[in-house]
Amino acid sequence: MTLDQSALDELWDFSDPAASEAAFRNALDDSAYDDVERAELTTQLGRAIGLQGRFEEADAVLDEIDAEQDPTVAVRVLLERGRVLHSAGHAAMSVPLFEQAAELGEHLGEEFLAADAFHMLALADDGHAESWSRAGIEYASTAHTPRVQRWCVSLHGNLGWHLLGAGAAHRALVEFQLAEQWAARAGTPSQAAWAREGIEASRAAGG
Repeated sequence: MTLDQSALDELWDFSDPAASEAAFRNALDDSAYDDVERAELTTQLGRAIGLQGRFEEADAVLDEIDAEQDPTVAVRVLLERGRVLHSAGHAAMSVPLFEQAAELGEHLGEEFLAADAFHMLALADDGHAESWSRAGIEYASTAHTPRVQRWCVSLHGNLGWHLLGAGAAHRALVEFQLAEQWAARAGTPSQAAWAREGIEASRAAGG
């Protein structure tokens, strides 16, 4: 069986990838997990290692996973291989992996992972950032759980920063305001504060 996203959320501290790596290593020492769950945990171990800039090691960890044992594991492997490439400065190479992850995630009804893939596509494919963001927002906004809907905060917010960087302060302001609304509905206090920072930056830029 696959893990609920909340189980992985509890092990993550994105402000401290090293601590997250330790948490996932400790979890993998727990014999209570089955093979599929261990594979999912290993994808996140690879992600935590990649966030520390140890890209070859992250790839090696992901290589150990049998992605064919479960479709959800396959989506996670695609996502994390893409993230390692993106973090290593190979954004263009990561795009096909994120596209595959989005397509397979949608097909499986894995809403969280599909929304995550759209989010990464918007970051990696700069020339199509707005279209990927719009696709992700459309998808995540109709998701069945608040945890997936929370992606709308990131998608609107990242699009806001993209537009602000392009000199479109008025359009950026709208995206940040929408991000703030989604943060109030399904997000976290830190996401709400991040959205407000964008609103203030847009207004300062004439938005």
